[in-house]
Amino acid sequence: MADQTQESTAQGSPAQGSTTEPAKGGLPQLEFQWWPGEIAWFLIIFVAMLAFIRFFAAPRVGGTIDAREDKISGDIADARRLKDEAEAQAAAAAAETAQARAAAQRVAADARAKAQAEVAAKLAAEEAKLAAKGAEAEARIGKARDAAMANVASIAGDAAGQIVRKLTGKAATAAELTSAARGS
Repeated sequence: MADQTQESTAQGSPAQGSTTEPAKGGLPQLEFQWWPGEIAWFLIIFVAMLAFIRFFAAPRVGGTIDAREDKISGDIADARRLKDEAEAQAAAAAAETAQARAAAQRVAADARAKAQAEVAAKLAAEEAKLAAKGAEAEARIGKARDAAMANVASIAGDAAGQIVRKLTGKAATAAELTSAARGS
């Protein structure tokens, strides 16, 4: 680097102590001479970016947002439709269940009534059999009682005759024994 500096001074370039104007330091953006060009380029680039965003980027983003909104709205509409269909199917299933339950209750009530009627008929038949057997048994008991009573009267007459003979020493007549047995 030092060699280059010596060569540049040797070729006749201005040195530090020469009468030519020294180089200014600093940022060129702050120098007023460059401002009109910078402002023009700023406006050109700003307008170009604004046009690009307005005509290309914003419609694409807006289209994407609109498409997404339409899809969401469509999905919500489908969900509502499916919900309505599900509710309708649930209501139909509930109605079918209620009808089936009512039909089952009718069948059960009919079966219960039929069974009760059969039981009542069998019960009536058995009660009739029992009543016939009871009447037959009472008739037999009545005959047996009458027979026993007839025997009781003769046994009572024989016993009364024996008692009278034992107490009085005399035999009682049959007419006396019959009137004593009747209580007259």
